[in-house]
Amino acid sequence: MSLDVSPALLEQAERGEVDEAAFVDCVRTSLPYAWEMISSLVAQLKVDGGEFADNQTPPPDEQARGQLLRALASDAIRGALQRHFGVRLAFQNCHRVAAFPLDPSSDDRLAKFTSIRGQLLNQSPELRDC
Repeated sequence: MSLDVSPALLEQAERGEVDEAAFVDCVRTSLPYAWEMISSLVAQLKVDGGEFADNQTPPPDEQARGQLLRALASDAIRGALQRHFGVRLAFQNCHRVAAFPLDPSSDDRLAKFTSIRGQLLNQSPELRDC
């Protein structure tokens, strides 16, 4: 799963300066499932409040799963998404994405979510192939 990079954005990168908003738009159009997932979590977090918002529903197909993996496994993409949405993102397995507020009050919950214990407790036989 690769980004669909426009010639103009590629030219910017070749010159050494990249507009982050253009990069974020490239991510939005290239990885629509991942974008929608993260957008909905951010909206849920803003509406409901709380320590975090997460998704526990597996992607509908391998293409969608690949988009989540691409978006969250890339430091550049994840970082740009976090700055764009004003959240911290965490990822478990192949589908459990969580959005945490930037507020330091969520630090403990984020640490629990991303801990070894948290990872182990989020395992299930149904997710072995993801």
